[in-house]
Amino acid sequence: MNSKNNMMCDLETGVCGSAGDEGMEMIDFNQPKKTINLYYVTDPICSHCWAQEPVLRRFEEQYGDNFTFHTVMGGLLEKWGDGPVDPANGIAKPSDVAGHWREVGEYTRMPIDGTLWYDNPIHSSYPPSIVFKVIQKQNEALARVFLRRVREAVFAFNHNIAEKSILVEIVNNLGLNGEAIVKEAELPSGQQLLNEDFVLAAKLGARGFPTIVMINEENKGVKIVGARPLEYYVAGLKQVLDSETLQPKQQPALSSLLEKEKLLFSKEIEVMYDLEKAEINAFAEKELSSASYQVREILGETYFVTK
Repeated sequence: MNSKNNMMCDLETGVCGSAGDEGMEMIDFNQPKKTINLYYVTDPICSHCWAQEPVLRRFEEQYGDNFTFHTVMGGLLEKWGDGPVDPANGIAKPSDVAGHWREVGEYTRMPIDGTLWYDNPIHSSYPPSIVFKVIQKQNEALARVFLRRVREAVFAFNHNIAEKSILVEIVNNLGLNGEAIVKEAELPSGQQLLNEDFVLAAKLGARGFPTIVMINEENKGVKIVGARPLEYYVAGLKQVLDSETLQPKQQPALSSLLEKEKLLFSKEIEVMYDLEKAEINAFAEKELSSASYQVREILGETYFVTK
């Protein structure tokens, strides 16, 4: 056979040449069957969960074809009472949280303001948790966007996400009826939805946040407690899949990631693309059209928003 009839251009290298002997091959377009359930036990005001967002996003982007993601509310703060809320971290009153949050923010570089704990403290993490559950009942994907927006609001932008007006505005900005959803969340049925999550969190053995539990078809699972590096989650997934190797998907282009997320902090882009902080601006200029985004700064950290 004339080899000149057997030429191809390699999409990755851009080099054109002989296609070799592999003119025909069987390929499988079936998506892997999602046999793993991943449960993420969390709370809207959990600072370590906020700090973990960059790693969890990358894990889901690259390995999410292997599992179904379930967010479970854990109930971090019902209300401030007479005794200490978190004695291990020396937290007995709202103002004690501010220093703890600031440390987490500085150490992880996911921006945390925290001054609201002095002048407008959150009385409970239950109101945003219940709003999450009410939205989740209708639309799982939108509920997760809501959780992200309340976290941005409380950690970076210092808004009290237990206040009705703040919750209504965030829900409205998702294209939903904020008044109606927040009103529904105040009904006994809203608390009932949250209680169901508490039962599930207890069944999963979650005693702190973040906790991630991955369970396979045989009901065997791994539990990963606390904010961990990406390798921990990949190793856990391999274990429950009983697989030596896992092929990660290519990270999404920054343009499509920002289009989807609407707001990304520098640390999130660094973790997604294995970059150093100093490389971020040049990377963004190369990957994004200047008409599509704005660069802003908060608490000494750069962030990118869609225009």
